[in-house]
Amino acid sequence: MREPDRIIRLKTVLARTGLSRSTIYRKIAESTFPAQLKISANGTGWRESEINRWVADPVSWRPRGECS
Repeated sequence: MREPDRIIRLKTVLARTGLSRSTIYRKIAESTFPAQLKISANGTGWRESEINRWVADPVSWRPRGECS
């Protein structure tokens, strides 16, 4: 059985990617980094699988379902 995808917070994303907070949000606006998910009224997080996919190949990463 497949493990459910974990939601990770900004601090973990910063540590895994080595990017700054402002760079992450700029890349999200450019659609070159996974967008965050709203997980509560004041909280957001990222799908761990999407961050792992971005780390593996940041240059050619595109959102799932988007054609190159």
